[in-house]
Amino acid sequence: MEFLNLNIYLYIAAYLIGAIPFGYILAKKFAGVDIKKAGSGNIGATNVLRVVKESDPKLAKKLGVATLLLDGLKGVVVLLIAKYIGAIDSVLWMIAILSVVGHCYSPFLGFEGGKGVATAAGVLFVLIPLPMLIALIVWFISAKVLKISSLSSLIALIAMMISSYILTPNITHAPLWIITGIILYKHIPNIMRIFSKSEGKVV
Repeated sequence: MEFLNLNIYLYIAAYLIGAIPFGYILAKKFAGVDIKKAGSGNIGATNVLRVVKESDPKLAKKLGVATLLLDGLKGVVVLLIAKYIGAIDSVLWMIAILSVVGHCYSPFLGFEGGKGVATAAGVLFVLIPLPMLIALIVWFISAKVLKISSLSSLIALIAMMISSYILTPNITHAPLWIITGIILYKHIPNIMRIFSKSEGKVV
C-alpha cells in the first residue's frame, strides 16, 4: 500500500513538473514576449528561438537552448528519483508518459502546451538510451539538411521507433507508441503545412 501511494505521488509530480511551461516563462520574463500569441503559438524551443530572434538574435539563442534543456530535463528528474528508490519498469514508463502529457496539456496554460519532443527525448534517453542516441543523430542531420524543425523531429521519431525494436526488442513497446501517438497528434498542423509546403524553416 505504501508503494502504491508513493507511485501516485510520482505520477502527480511527473505530470505537474512536466507541465511547467519553461519556454513561455523564459520568453515572458527575459524578452517580454507572450510566445503563445506569437509565431506558431507553440511554447517549445523552436518558437522561442523564432519569435525572440526578431528583436534580439543573441538572446533568442540563449532562451532557445535554455528552453530545450529545461524541457528535456523536467521529465528526467522524476524518473531518476523513481529509479533511485527502486521503482519497477511499468512505473518508470508511466512517469515518462505523464511527463510528456503534462508538457503537451499543461494545467498552467489551460491544458494547452507544446509538442512534447524535448520532454520525450529526455525521458527516453533514460529508458532507452541507444535508440534515442540514434534518433538524436538522425534529428541533427535532418535539421542541418532540411532546416525544418517539425519534419526533423518526426523523422527522428520514426528512427527511434525502428531502432527501439532492433536494439531493445524485449521491452514493452506500448508506452513508446503512446508517446509517439501524442507527439504525432500534436504535430498534425505541422504535418498539414509540410504537405502544403508552407511549414516555416529555422535559419
